Formats: sequence, structure tokens, C-alpha cells
Amino acid sequence: MFDHLGFSVSDLQRSHDFYLRALAPLGYKLVMSITKEQTGGYEGHAFGPTQQPAFWIGTGANVSRGLHFALSAQSAAQVEAFYAAALAAGGRDNGAPGLREHYAPGYFGAFVLDPDGNNVEAVYRGPAA
Repeated sequence: MFDHLGFSVSDLQRSHDFYLRALAPLGYKLVMSITKEQTGGYEGHAFGPTQQPAFWIGTGANVSRGLHFALSAQSAAQVEAFYAAALAAGGRDNGAPGLREHYAPGYFGAFVLDPDGNNVEAVYRGPAA
């Protein structure tokens, strides 16, 4: 449905470092960066599980706070690795890894707040327990 998602952050370098580390267990890596010289003012970094820039963070007048988005994981272990990496990168706990079958059977997720307070989730939709 979506080609890519992007939002403004308060400190581009801090958020770059956070997402680089937090998303690595999900197979996301930095795939593109653009400078204000290229765009006339905007700077940003894009991450993706392939060479396609799917997830952007960048500069902007209106910093995004309070967003919630979930990224797919391939296993419960990958959700746990995301959670550990995100906390080690400076994220704040917003829901430890675990089953949340009130969302759907087999729903295993973890939630971390990024440096600007956005709720980042990793979810594995495994077989129902």
C-alpha cells in the first residue's frame, strides 16, 4: 500500500544513529542520504530492507512526535532482537516483547519510543498459540 514513510526529527544525527542500530535486527540498513544542497533545504536519511528507501527521517519545521508505526519481523526472536537493539541505542521501553493476542492470534510485538517520543513497534504475526 505505501511506497515509503517519512517524518521530521529534532536531531537528525541522533535519530540516524538510533534507527541505524534499532532497525538492523529487522534487516533494515541505511540505503540513501540526501543533503540540503541537493534539495534546497531538506536533509534526510532513508532506511530499507532492500536498496529501496522505505523509511525516511529528516529535517523539517514540524518535528513529528507521538507517531506509531509497526515494522514486520520474520520471527519472535527478531522482535526481541529489535527491542534489545533499540533500548541499547537509547530508545525507551513502551512495551516489552510478548504475545498480544488481543490484537490478533499469534501477534508477537514489542514497542520502543524513539528519541522524539514516536512509538516504534516490531511485530511478528506467527501461528496462533
